[in-house]
Amino acid sequence: MEQALRKKRSLKNVLTFIIPSLLGIFLFMIPISYKGDITIPIAVLSGLIQELLAGYLPHIMTAIIILTLLGTLLAKTVRPEIMARNPFLRTLLDVPMIWFVARILGAIFAVCALFKLGPEMIWSDNTGGLLLNDLLPVLFAVFLFAGLFLPLLLDFGLLELFGTLLTKVMRPIFKLPGRSSVDCMASWLGDGTIGVLLTSKQYEEGFYTKREAAIIGTSFSVVSITFSLVVISQVGLAYMFVPFYLTVTAAGLICAILAPRIPPLSRKPDTYYVKQSGNYTEDKIPPGHNSLSWGMTQALDKAGTHRGIRDFFISGIKNILDMWMGVAPIVMALGTVALIIAEYTPFFQWLGLPFIPLLEWMQVPEAKAASETLMVGFADMFLPSVIGASIESEMTRFIIASVSVTQLIYMSEVGGLLLGSKIPVSFWELFVIFIQRTLITLPVIVLVAHFLF
Repeated sequence: MEQALRKKRSLKNVLTFIIPSLLGIFLFMIPISYKGDITIPIAVLSGLIQELLAGYLPHIMTAIIILTLLGTLLAKTVRPEIMARNPFLRTLLDVPMIWFVARILGAIFAVCALFKLGPEMIWSDNTGGLLLNDLLPVLFAVFLFAGLFLPLLLDFGLLELFGTLLTKVMRPIFKLPGRSSVDCMASWLGDGTIGVLLTSKQYEEGFYTKREAAIIGTSFSVVSITFSLVVISQVGLAYMFVPFYLTVTAAGLICAILAPRIPPLSRKPDTYYVKQSGNYTEDKIPPGHNSLSWGMTQALDKAGTHRGIRDFFISGIKNILDMWMGVAPIVMALGTVALIIAEYTPFFQWLGLPFIPLLEWMQVPEAKAASETLMVGFADMFLPSVIGASIESEMTRFIIASVSVTQLIYMSEVGGLLLGSKIPVSFWELFVIFIQRTLITLPVIVLVAHFLF
């Protein structure tokens, strides 16, 4: 009787691991043909919701940004009891002062852009109007489905399996513990913010040294596959998504090998945040197991802890709210400011000037226009593709989109999260790493672009 019960439980765990994981892989990772374009299923669903709510999405996003601000005001002043009892709401709404100010600016800019109030530089079609009417509706739809279905990848054992299988890769190539592959996979499949949050938590628990945490946070908090689709679509090259993402992956891997071996990352000390956990070295595979069998054991254990459909939807809704309320106001605030600077001042043109000779030497068409997009990505990852969308050369638009995704350190999201976390990196270190990533990935991407175009 007891043996039959164990077998039934084991079969249940296997099915709980396999079915959601395969569904997650299909939705997020399998390229399909839709209306003549190569895309992924999650992007098709996002496109359908955008068509359905087309005229209402700027209003919906403005409402979300305003509600976020009101919730933050309550968290900072009244401090209602529900927030004291609910860690998720507290984390979502009781943010540091710098992000509180950004949420105020985001709400002001959204209202101005929606009703065309105030100075035209705030709400014009090239600044706040562009973000509210073009970018935020896309984010609404992508975050809705990516957030809802993300637990298929995170909660049923898929990352445990891949994490264990990749332990022998991470240490020799990237000089990182095996478990860091889980952070990377979570970022790649879900969102860069997830990677930062995972890394910060494990650093605080003593699993990573300062050097390891800084490397993982700045090199492996990669842009998600779904957001990458948004970027390549913005420059009018959605049909090239597969070669685009392969290029981004190759350039990102080369950068992840080189960047940790040069300052400032190479100079970070190998000391732990929690001293008593300093004896942690590496995930070890127990005797009698190989990587695959131990990975499957961990995956099935993870699947066995899942508590059903209700938990799945609660986790998905939290992801959606975190993305909508955490990201949208910041993108609206920093994005509008950066676009105003880009549109009405020569600031980013000045920063991009040193890149013109390099781009011309690498025979990139419209080098001057391309140079203006290379530095604006530090403000927000999406801005280079927004500014570069008007460039005629497909090759140049491809390069701009690819570089913007591999730069990683953009202040509207991953950079801001890194500064707000316990991970030991400063604003100036992030800026230096951003420049390094640009200089490392640009030649790789240009080389591939010359083959493709």
